Amino acid sequence: MKGSDLIEFVVDAAPSKQGKYLPGSHIPVVEEASIRELEPDFIIIFPWNLKDEVMHQLAYVSEWGGRFVTFIPSLQVFEPELKKVVV
Repeated sequence: MKGSDLIEFVVDAAPSKQGKYLPGSHIPVVEEASIRELEPDFIIIFPWNLKDEVMHQLAYVSEWGGRFVTFIPSLQVFEPELKKVVV
């Protein structure tokens, strides 16, 4: 089983990395818009130390029931928290 069989894509904000592949796994690196387009059930946050920032930035995944996963120091699943906006 290859890495790309388990993980469909990786998102990176750096345009210089988008359109390329992770070494050794052939997993494509795409822009954040792919998250909205594909509406994944789970988003793995690899930089676990930035999980709060990433979850805040991607809170919109709650619109389709998406959740976040980290695995360091242990496997954890988080529900996104959307803050209500008063207009």
